Amino acid sequence: MATHGIRDKVAIVGMGCTPFGEHWSKSAEDLLVDANTEALASAGLAQADIDAYWLGTMGSGYSGQLLSRTLKLDYKPVTRVENFCATGSEAFRNACYAVASGAVDVAMAIGVEKLKDSGYSGLVSTPPPHDGTAVAITTPAAFGLLAPAYAKMAGLDDDTLKEVITRIAWKNHYNGARNPRAQFRKELSMEAIRNSPKVSGMLGVLDCSGVSDGSAAAIIVRAEDAYQYTDKPIFVKALSMVAGPGDGPMDPTFDYTSIREVVKCADAAYAEAGVRNPREEIAMAEVHDCFTPTELVLMEDLGFSEKGEAWRDVMDGAFDLDGTLPVNPDGGLKSFGHPIGASGLRMLFECWLQLRQQAPPERQVQSIVTGERKLGLTHNLGGRPGDCVSFISVVGAEPAS
Repeated sequence: MATHGIRDKVAIVGMGCTPFGEHWSKSAEDLLVDANTEALASAGLAQADIDAYWLGTMGSGYSGQLLSRTLKLDYKPVTRVENFCATGSEAFRNACYAVASGAVDVAMAIGVEKLKDSGYSGLVSTPPPHDGTAVAITTPAAFGLLAPAYAKMAGLDDDTLKEVITRIAWKNHYNGARNPRAQFRKELSMEAIRNSPKVSGMLGVLDCSGVSDGSAAAIIVRAEDAYQYTDKPIFVKALSMVAGPGDGPMDPTFDYTSIREVVKCADAAYAEAGVRNPREEIAMAEVHDCFTPTELVLMEDLGFSEKGEAWRDVMDGAFDLDGTLPVNPDGGLKSFGHPIGASGLRMLFECWLQLRQQAPPERQVQSIVTGERKLGLTHNLGGRPGDCVSFISVVGAEPAS
């Protein structure tokens, strides 16, 4: 491992999460206020009790003043961070490290993104000046390369692979239909997903995550202080972030059946958390299902399935709500959309609900209720296959004995 880790040194004692959707009547500032207010209330804290803030946003504001102006903070430190689609997770990681170091007693990580007011569909950013040699490829096209590559590796024909990725979207929309905070709260038939208008290669519209506005927040304290704030804190077992060298598209050995950054990130996270068999030890996982073949490949890169076998596990229902390892029980990016600064913290919010056994009964993961499993995992992926960053957290309902 590159670091010593902070296993069981910090805990989450409060969280808030807005509904995600097309918030035409709310600004980024309004969403920040909503997430902040809910997080403070859940921990029984006042604004003055927070010592420092980490704000994650890709393009909805610049510097920490977006938050300090909004919340009328009284000269508190606010650090604005951005790291592609892992922006919200990066805010959380930095807040955790600040508390673990002893520099801060109580920290808030908060993320927000307002994407629906721009007049454009999808992510809009201004790339820095470059030499003009970058490959011009859309994000759906880049992630769409995973589908035929996986089919070839696993020995599947295109029709079978299409059924697999269709079932992934079906599962996530089934889960999201049971979540009042999701943007899309409707079950979809396999036929509707399979026949949705084509976007790129094998991907249809319903293989792609949506665009939305949203905000989420977490309050972090030292583990030994956690029970002063709540009787059900969530303990941080591992935080792992890697940035790849970006050489995948130029490397002839890179075959689009695995994302190296995720594998490296998972190895470090499991080592820090003491997880030996993620398929048997993790109760639930929130993963970055930006496109349906992404989730398929992630099941193997995260160690939930053997190489070339994730498609069978998907079709067998292993990752369904009532499966052995529910994946995206809140509906994932497919149901929520992807407001960049908020998504990573939204994933943690689902772990917060599930591990505290406060999820709605129709979504509550049963291995947590029975006490069989007590760990949740979140995963973000930012960039594109072969040229990306990856984040993984592992959190648990109890400190190490």
